[in-house]
Amino acid sequence: MFGKRKKQVAGCDIGSSAIKLVELKPLKNGEFQLQVAAIAELSPEAIVDGAIMDSSLVVEAVSRLISENGVKNQSFGGSLSGHSVIIKKIQLPAMSADELAESIQWEAEQYIPFDINDVNLDYEILDDGVGRENMEVLLVAVKNDRIADYTSVIVQAGRQPVLIDVDVFAVQNAFEINYGVPTETTALINIGASVTNISVMNEGMSVFWRDVAFGGNQYTEAIQRELSLPREDAERLKLGERVGDHTLQQVLGVVNSVSEDLAAEIDKTVNFFLATSNVDKVERMVLSGGAARTVNLDEVIKGRFQVDVEILNPFRNIRYNESDFDPDWLNRHASAMAVAVGLAVRTVGD
Repeated sequence: MFGKRKKQVAGCDIGSSAIKLVELKPLKNGEFQLQVAAIAELSPEAIVDGAIMDSSLVVEAVSRLISENGVKNQSFGGSLSGHSVIIKKIQLPAMSADELAESIQWEAEQYIPFDINDVNLDYEILDDGVGRENMEVLLVAVKNDRIADYTSVIVQAGRQPVLIDVDVFAVQNAFEINYGVPTETTALINIGASVTNISVMNEGMSVFWRDVAFGGNQYTEAIQRELSLPREDAERLKLGERVGDHTLQQVLGVVNSVSEDLAAEIDKTVNFFLATSNVDKVERMVLSGGAARTVNLDEVIKGRFQVDVEILNPFRNIRYNESDFDPDWLNRHASAMAVAVGLAVRTVGD
C-alpha cells in the first residue's frame, strides 16, 4: 500500500515514416499530465517493411528527440507490428499456471510459423477453464532479430529499452485511457505508413488482431505517379493542403481510389472476423495513425461500412499546459501519436 510508485516508461514509437516520443506524468486521480510529445520525420530508406535499413539515421532521430525535449527518463518502451509479430488466441487443455509455464514453449510450436528458438514468446491466460476441459490463452511471438534491431537503436541513443509491446495493444491502451472500455463491438484501425494494424474489441475484450500490408505510402506514391511530384509535396496534398498550383480537387479522385482499396482490405479482415466469431457486426470504427488524417478517408470508410467512424485523439483525457504545447500542433499530430501514448501509460516492470 505504501510502496514506491512505479516509474513511467517513455513511449518511443519507431515507425517507418517518423519516430514519435511521448512521456506522461501520472496524477493522483488516475489521470496523466503530458510531459513530452514530439515527432521526428524519417527518410523513406531508413526503415523498409518494418526492417531498419539505416540504423544511424534512426539513432540520430531518436537522440535528437531526446535532446531537444530534455528527456531525462532512462526507461524506454517500443512497439512492433507486421510480419515478424504473431498474435493468436489458442485453446489448450485446462491446466494450472505452473503447468502452462512449463509447457507453453512446446504448445506454441504448433501455432508459430517460425522456429520457436528464433522468437521471443509471451502469453496471457484469458480464461483459466476452471471446471471445463479447455482454457483460452493469448499467445504473442516476435522474432528475436527484429526485437534486437529496435532495442539496439534505443541503446545507441543512450536509453534503456525496458519493454517491447505490440502496436495493436498499445493503440488499445491509448483508446481505453481516453474513451473508456467500449460497450459496442469496436474496430481500432491504426494506419501507418506501410502497415495497418486492425484489432476488434467485443464486450470490453480484445478478441481479434491482424496486420495488413497497406498504409499511407500507397497514397503518397499514387499522387506522385499522377502529378510527378516530389514525395514531400505528395504527402502534404494527401492531407488536404495546397501545394503550389496543385489543389485538393486535383488529387481527390486519386486519394479516394486508394481509400477504397484500403476499405476493401479492412472489409476482408472484418468479414473474416465475423465469419470466425459469434459476433454479428462491427458497430464502431476508430481510426489512428499518421494516415488516418488522409483527406476524406473517414467518410469513405463510413460510406462502405455504414457505421460510426471517428479519428482517435490519444490526448483527449490527458492534461497539458497550453503554454507548453500548442493545441493546434497536438490536434494535427494526435492520431499519429496513438502507439506512443499507449506505450507511455506503461510502467517499468508492469
